[in-house]
Amino acid sequence: MMEPSALVLIVALPFVAGLATLVLRSDSRALATGIAGLTTLACLVLTALLYPSISGGESVRREVEWIPSLGLDFALRMDGFAWFFTFLVSVIGLLVVIYTRYYISSEDPVRRFYFLFLAFMGSMLGIVLSGNLILLVVFWELTSIFSFLLVGYWHHNPAARDGARMALTVTAVGGLALLAGVLLIGHIVGSYDLDVVLGSGDAIRTSPLYVPALLLILLGAFTKSAQFPFHFWLPNAMAAPTPVSAFLHSATMVKAGVFLMARLWPVLSATPEWFTIVGLVGMASFVLGAYLAMFQQDLKGLLAYSTISHLGLTTLLLSLGSPLGLVAAIFHMLNHATFKASLFMAAGIIDHESGTRDLRRLSGLYRYMPITGTLATVASAAMAGVPLLNGFLSKEMFFAEAVATHADSWVDVAAPYAAVLGSALAVTYSMRLIHSIFMGAPPESFPREPHEPPFWMRFPVTFLVIACLVVGIVPGLTVGPFLKVAASSALGTPAPEYSLAIWHGFTVPFAMSLVALGGGALLYLLIGNYLEKAERPLIFGRIEGNRIFEVVMMAISWRGARFVEAVFGTRRLQPQMLALVIVAILAALLPLSGGLGFGGFRGGTVDPTFFILWAVGMVCAVAAAYQAKYHRLAALVLMGGTGLVTCITFVWLSAPDLAATQLVVEIVTTVLIMLGLRWLPKRSETLVEPTGVLALMRRARDLAVAVIAGAGMAVISYAVMTRAPPDTIANFFVEKSYSEGGGRNVVNVILVDFRGFDTLGEITVLGIVALTVFALLRRFRPAPDSIERPEQQRIQYANDEEDPDREPGATASDYLFVPSIIMQWMFAVVIVLAAYLLLRGHDAPGGGFAAGVALAAGFILQYMAAGTNWVESRLRVLPVRWIGGGLLLAAFTGAAAILFGRPFLTSYFRYAELPLIGKVPLASAALFDLGVFALVVGATVLMLIAIAHQSIRRLRAARVEEQ
Repeated sequence: MMEPSALVLIVALPFVAGLATLVLRSDSRALATGIAGLTTLACLVLTALLYPSISGGESVRREVEWIPSLGLDFALRMDGFAWFFTFLVSVIGLLVVIYTRYYISSEDPVRRFYFLFLAFMGSMLGIVLSGNLILLVVFWELTSIFSFLLVGYWHHNPAARDGARMALTVTAVGGLALLAGVLLIGHIVGSYDLDVVLGSGDAIRTSPLYVPALLLILLGAFTKSAQFPFHFWLPNAMAAPTPVSAFLHSATMVKAGVFLMARLWPVLSATPEWFTIVGLVGMASFVLGAYLAMFQQDLKGLLAYSTISHLGLTTLLLSLGSPLGLVAAIFHMLNHATFKASLFMAAGIIDHESGTRDLRRLSGLYRYMPITGTLATVASAAMAGVPLLNGFLSKEMFFAEAVATHADSWVDVAAPYAAVLGSALAVTYSMRLIHSIFMGAPPESFPREPHEPPFWMRFPVTFLVIACLVVGIVPGLTVGPFLKVAASSALGTPAPEYSLAIWHGFTVPFAMSLVALGGGALLYLLIGNYLEKAERPLIFGRIEGNRIFEVVMMAISWRGARFVEAVFGTRRLQPQMLALVIVAILAALLPLSGGLGFGGFRGGTVDPTFFILWAVGMVCAVAAAYQAKYHRLAALVLMGGTGLVTCITFVWLSAPDLAATQLVVEIVTTVLIMLGLRWLPKRSETLVEPTGVLALMRRARDLAVAVIAGAGMAVISYAVMTRAPPDTIANFFVEKSYSEGGGRNVVNVILVDFRGFDTLGEITVLGIVALTVFALLRRFRPAPDSIERPEQQRIQYANDEEDPDREPGATASDYLFVPSIIMQWMFAVVIVLAAYLLLRGHDAPGGGFAAGVALAAGFILQYMAAGTNWVESRLRVLPVRWIGGGLLLAAFTGAAAILFGRPFLTSYFRYAELPLIGKVPLASAALFDLGVFALVVGATVLMLIAIAHQSIRRLRAARVEEQ
């Protein structure tokens, strides 16, 4: 049982530790580094302890049902391949944490950095260990979000903001494509479980949906791994701090794409489509990335393009459809992570100690930093594929696969030549890196006097460089067993025979290595001086991906938005509402056009009192529509009358829950609209009223649409209520409400139990809307002459601070129809009412939503009675905390079921025997409802406060204008 729990810990620990660093009161780098270091070390130890369980070819699995009916489970799965990547992420993560301790300045927000770093690490581990494809996509998108925040960590830097935006846009679009591809795979297989998918290769490859699914999944993988033509985002992400580049852009995030291709290799490969698409993209990325790397003047830019090239090499290996190609790809993933992470950290040391990473300003650093120079030289040699280093071994395996015949295609014919060319260019940019920085005479001055860094800052580089040497010299004893386990699990079958010996004789692959080494060295001798001065590459110099990206974004976000606004936009709300209603009518007519009717109707009688009630409601509705043209406040009052009729109707039809909710919502909505009336533009400036025949035609059109829509809804409602026989899903909920949900109020049980997932999503949306409204209103400053203010209306203020003309000694009650003291006394009554509605909601009409809106109405009374200054000086209204606390409580209540091996949001109830009280029903759904209550209070109050503050600002501005 320890093994499955360890999987959960490996994924959860980084998130928990990240939150812990975020809430620290101390900005101590040592404390934050300690938490992050212990977390990564714990993940590493847990991973190491799991190796005996997977070394024999088995897998460890931990599964918790989430939404079983949809095939969605929180499933974690570790086999040899996942273990290989988990170990790699944990080791590099630990080394980067040690490095960060000395790299990040004390002036930077250290807690935020470690929170984002650990959250990203947890997301990456989630990708690697996901046993469900939908869960994999969730973690995939989390890596995009946290990488966006990490790249933009220095948000004061415009380059960091632009690079983060570009990375998020490209990878997020790829993530959406991946989601669509995963849904197609699930449709083909009938399951999203990874084990089921990996065992359904034939069904997937022979399906008509194979090509669309393949294209979508590859789009997600190519964007994440910065493969051509989506490679441009990675060099622009180099504005991130170097620890971010060393972790995300060498060992983790950019590896996610190739990891996914290797993970799904058994079911997607070995087809002409896979071979052609993946092969062409890998070949282009390998050669183009190496070519562009030679011309870079920024050290991290050179490393970024070299990363694109090496990921292209891995992609090309995966395209071949050969088991040995997959083995070589996995081996190169490890080797690339070791030498590239060490080079990125060495680049950070150079920048940190000399003050620049511009290759044209760096030379002769070896005399100042001999140890760092030696380490960087060895790592660069591994990147170039020099013998006795790990890069040479995987490059030789790459050459061996490139010369083998895999398919009758020009891609297969071109592969050996592309392999030699890309490898030769890699030698060239590796030589330039070392020669430009460490060799030659030093410049006249550096931005800072260079010197060796502290030992522990250099330790991660040293460790990784030693790993490059050890793996390169004795690969069979070091990485051999782990590679075999990883390859076997990735293949789904025993790994083929291969040799990790450092010498195989004078073979064709060895000759190709010599040609690449010699050709690359010769090329640098010929054009090295030119490369030092080149502003852009000789070819493709003006074809820049980031420029194309900006053009596309401008076309979409500016020209496209202007076009949509010109076609569909209007300054009047009525045309948009008319279009929505017409579309709804057409959608409702579709079932009828197919011959579907409403079924049989049961006859019934209409109570005269009910008819009179609805006649009053209809008169209010028609009068509101008429008054809206002349007096908006009167129209609002009449709309309130229609709302009250609706409330009474719910009571009449035995729906007290809906009636209570409708009543409190009606109150709050009326106040919201009333606060917003003053912001509406003047009719004379925005509306040109038609006259004559045109006006009659428009009114006739609107009347016809309104009658059709209203009559249609009436017919549908009547059909639902009178259909015979009344065999609906309602019977299930009525029967199971108490036995399964522990509550007699069927409506509330449905909301917090049977359809709790829907409710969780709805309150999440409500919280987002409230935050959005607040953010928009903070920046909303309407022009004084664009606001409708009746001439006869005198503006009154609620307290002394807000009214400069208030007479001394005057109170708020002198200006209000309802004495403010009574409205303040009502606050306690409203609190009791909200608590009553909340506590009784599971068994009687009420619930968290109605209680939350009721309490929000209590806050409204206080603002109306005494104004914002008085209320906020006496009440600590913290709506954002209400929103966050409510959402967390609802989510954690649902997640608690997972601890007991039940699906998410599974509820539990029982009777508890309390002294002097007796049996009391207790249901976990009540805690969920409490979270709903808190979020509704926070969201409603936040919007009301925002509107109230804006109204006061508007009134002040108007008063100043009048004076």
